[in-house]
Amino acid sequence: MDTHEADRLLVKRIRQGDSGAWEEFIGRFEGRLLAFIRSRLGNQAASEDAVQETFMGFLISLPNYDDSTRLETYLFSIAAHKLTDVLRREGRRPTIPLMAPNSEGSYAEPAGKVRKASSLMRSKEDRFVEKQVVGDGLGGLIDSWIEGGEFERLKCMELLFVLGWANKDVAARLGISEQAVANHKHFVVSKLKDTAAKSRLRDFDLSQYGIE
Repeated sequence: MDTHEADRLLVKRIRQGDSGAWEEFIGRFEGRLLAFIRSRLGNQAASEDAVQETFMGFLISLPNYDDSTRLETYLFSIAAHKLTDVLRREGRRPTIPLMAPNSEGSYAEPAGKVRKASSLMRSKEDRFVEKQVVGDGLGGLIDSWIEGGEFERLKCMELLFVLGWANKDVAARLGISEQAVANHKHFVVSKLKDTAAKSRLRDFDLSQYGIE
């Protein structure tokens, strides 16, 4: 099995909610992403944060991922985008290429793949502010749940929004009613919509982030 086919199967397993596949995915790319970002930032803590944001960005954009695109190209495109954000916040300009080299040591991809990756990145940039709202909103909620010991709600949201499980499957896994799952979900969606309204976002559609 070639690398591309193996990548497609790995992504398929992640989409099916296979936690082992997600751990395998992180184990495969975390070290390389950290080395790539750290070499450009020179800061371990900021680099680790950017790697986590890259993985979150991958999960958020997974419904839109076209698996004819190389997984490595797609993931490092997200990492480059996150890196650019960090550099902008710090008022810095990149002095070395933001993209990771391919297996031949070149920073260029075949023309068709470059166009596809660029198109995907433009789409991400258009939704960047929305993603920040979703990420910041969820981050605040998660912190409050951990502090308040609301681990049922935390696990429920992980299964619903990260792994994409159906309400009935989440209910069965956690041993709670489907109504309880629906209530947790409604609470989170309402909070995120309130956050979007306060941020004055128009035509805010949570469904594109797997949250409905």
